[in-house]
Amino acid sequence: MSKLLNISSSPHVRDSSSTKSIMWDVIIALIPATVFGIWNFGINALILIAACVATCVLTEYIWQKCMKLPLTVSDGSAALTGLLLALNLSSKFPVWMAILGSVFAILIVKQLFGGLGQNFMNPALGARCFLMVSFAGQMTSFAYNGAVGFRYLSGKELEAITGPTPLAVIKAGGDANLLDMFLGNIGGTIGETSVIALLIGAAYLLARRVITWRIPITYIAVFAVFTLLYGGFDLRYLALELCGGGLMLGAFFMATDYVTSPITPKGQILFGALLGILTGVFRFFGASAEGVSYAIIICNLLVPLIERVTIPTPFGKEGIKDGK
Repeated sequence: MSKLLNISSSPHVRDSSSTKSIMWDVIIALIPATVFGIWNFGINALILIAACVATCVLTEYIWQKCMKLPLTVSDGSAALTGLLLALNLSSKFPVWMAILGSVFAILIVKQLFGGLGQNFMNPALGARCFLMVSFAGQMTSFAYNGAVGFRYLSGKELEAITGPTPLAVIKAGGDANLLDMFLGNIGGTIGETSVIALLIGAAYLLARRVITWRIPITYIAVFAVFTLLYGGFDLRYLALELCGGGLMLGAFFMATDYVTSPITPKGQILFGALLGILTGVFRFFGASAEGVSYAIIICNLLVPLIERVTIPTPFGKEGIKDGK
């Protein structure tokens, strides 16, 4: 029996990766940004992260139990959604609102469309936009200067200081400390502030081949060109824009979501280019200083069209001629 020829349909490429291993790799890659966010913003950040992760996992478990569906909470996708949502929130954000957003992410964006693999947009970003529309004031209220972080527990600066993010200051014509923005000693959401922590996580994902360079590098490169053209080839302005807001978090950890991004190589390049253009349009011509979340969601909706126009020609088959 062992000498029998096994026949199966294509594809014939095999890989040891699984949904579970991929999700946990992304969670591991987010640990540096998560730890820094807790260090920078303190106990409130830790509580928000725990609340979002627990709510997402519990919501998925209850829904699947009630609908008599196979339980998939162990694959890590719900935990990853909760972590990404928390990292996209301010440390001052009310916990009950974060719980509401977590339920929305899992129940509305993910499960009602068929669960993992069927959702048409990134659940964490869908929930973030829902919270932005519902609670705009709380979503744009940030603590800065690490005023509530664990590193300030010596008795100084225990009260949170609320103010604009460096990206908002730059949009208003001000300036910011580039080194602080790179290291993360600034205001913003829990997970977006430290560029170096995010790049460490991105390097891990690239090394593990969980993601490829096409989407994130194309995204950042096109946005950089857009910024140079808009800013008059000011390299300092470009560096500030690259280090500000959720660009790095979005490019490496959310735009690369397997379910809501193209699978074709050309499609991934086109997807990244559209992300860069839309982010530039939203940041420089929109009312808000940010635009990463909306850019990714809009491009998520365009993925079926992108894949349709970038399907590679099968090997050995000529292209269509004369419309036939």
